Amino acid sequence: MFPGNSRGRWEGDTLVLDTRDFTDKTRFRGSTENLHVVERFTRTVIHTLRYEFTVSEPATWIRPWSAEIPMIQTDGPMYEYACHERNHDIRHILEIYRNLERQEAAASR
Repeated sequence: MFPGNSRGRWEGDTLVLDTRDFTDKTRFRGSTENLHVVERFTRTVIHTLRYEFTVSEPATWIRPWSAEIPMIQTDGPMYEYACHERNHDIRHILEIYRNLERQEAAASR
């Protein structure tokens, strides 16, 4: 998920992505090209994945840091999420979808 040189492997039932070799254009939260990211995807129950990642880069942070996010299956369309200042389309896509939901709810009353 991070732009670098990723290698994937399985550790039991967990998919592990190990990403290194970032360029000087990445600059994730002030990091350098020595950034190292390890991501883990584990199915915890039938409709849920646990997404974990650990970020390390000694020139930027005094120790590695991690986060964990549950990814729950949903019904309906899925849209790519990209977090950057020029991503205006997702707002409009969601506006349209929410408007359609309101129309459907009003019609079913």
